[in-house]
Amino acid sequence: MAKQRIRLTLPGELRSEPIIYTLGLQFNLLITIRQADLTKDRGWVVLELEGADKDIEAGITWATSKGVRVDIVNEQ
Repeated sequence: MAKQRIRLTLPGELRSEPIIYTLGLQFNLLITIRQADLTKDRGWVVLELEGADKDIEAGITWATSKGVRVDIVNEQ
């Protein structure tokens, strides 16, 4: 299994959408929340995704298509 750490930035209108739940369920990913902050205008969350490379890529593509900004987090 591959691991990838990402940061999702959600605009205000997507704060109440089940983005993390859908990523795990629809793309068969194990998700660990590492950090998060949510305000009424926007929110962000750092996730560690674990699963098949193709599933991680598909999940990132899906999230981007929903209007979520996805940044890869490189650990030093």
